[in-house]
Amino acid sequence: MLGAILVIAGVASLAVGARALSPADVWQGLFATPDADARLNEIRLIVETVRVPRTVLAIVAGLALGVAGALIQGYTRNPIADTGLLGVNAGASFAVVSAIAVFGFSNPFQYLWFGFAGAAVTGVVVFGLASLGRGAGNPLTLALAGQGITVFLAAMTTAVALSDKESLNALRFWNSGSVAGVGFDVIWPVTGFIVVGLVLAASTLPALNLLNLGDDVARGLGVNIALSRTVGIAAITLLAGAATAACGPIAFLGLMVAHVARYLTGPDYRWLVPYAGLLGAVVLLVCDIVGRLVVRPSELDAGIVVALLGAPFFAGLVWRGKFKSA
Repeated sequence: MLGAILVIAGVASLAVGARALSPADVWQGLFATPDADARLNEIRLIVETVRVPRTVLAIVAGLALGVAGALIQGYTRNPIADTGLLGVNAGASFAVVSAIAVFGFSNPFQYLWFGFAGAAVTGVVVFGLASLGRGAGNPLTLALAGQGITVFLAAMTTAVALSDKESLNALRFWNSGSVAGVGFDVIWPVTGFIVVGLVLAASTLPALNLLNLGDDVARGLGVNIALSRTVGIAAITLLAGAATAACGPIAFLGLMVAHVARYLTGPDYRWLVPYAGLLGAVVLLVCDIVGRLVVRPSELDAGIVVALLGAPFFAGLVWRGKFKSA
C-alpha cells in the first residue's frame, strides 16, 4: 500500500506546480526530444529539469530521514528523539554558512560537501563525547552531548551569518528545508552516501532489537555493544547528514514517521525501519506537493509544511504521554 501511494504521489509531483500538466503532458515531456515543437519542448524542460529532480530528491531524502529517525529512537531508547539530537542539522548549518562566508560559494553543489562534512564531523564528536567518562554508552549521555553541541553550533552559525550578508541570505533559504532547485549533480552523490547508510542500517537491525532489551541482556546474548552502536551512529550520520546537506534541515519528519511505523509494525526494528523509510518518502513528497498548491503560483518549502504537521504531532505525543501517566 505504501509503495502504491508513493508511486501515485510521484506521478502527482510531476504534474503539479505553477503550471499544471496532465498525465499525458508529463508522459510526452519525459520522452520529448529537444527538436520538438515549442509547446512540447517547454513541457520537457519543466518535467526533466525541475520536477523530476525534486521528486527524486524528496523520495531519497525522505527515505533517509525516515530510517535515520527510527534508528536514533532505537539507539537512544528515547521515543521523542530526532536526528537533530546528534547535532547533525546544526553541524551541517554551521559548515554551509562558514563555506559561503569564507569562500563565497553560491552553488548548492559547492557547499553540499561542506554541509555533509559538517554533519559527519558533528556526529563523530557527539558520539565520541558520549563514549567518555562514567556514563559512556548511556543513551542519556548521548542526548546531553548532542544537545550541548547543537546549542554551541547554533550560536556559532548565528554569529557567522550576522557578520556576512550573503551567508545570512543563504541561511534563511537553506534553513527552511527545500527539495526544489537541486539538480542531479547534487542528487547522485547524496544518493551514494544514503545507499551506504542504508546498508549499514540493515546490518545492525537484529542487534538493535536486542539492545532495546537493555545492555546487560544484549551483552549476555552475544551482542558487541560498542560495535553495534558505532555502526548505528555511522548509519544515522550518513543518512541524516547527506539528506540535510542536500535539502537543508527538515524537522520532525523522522520523529513522526517512526511513531507511525511503530504503530503499524510493532517494536521489531527489522520491520519498523523499512516502514519508517517508506513513510518518510511518502510524507516528504506529499508535503512538497502541498507546498506547491496552497500558495500558488508561489510555493511553501517542504520543510515548512512538514514542520506545520510535525509541531502538532509532537504536542500530541507529549499530551498522550501525560494522559497515560495520569
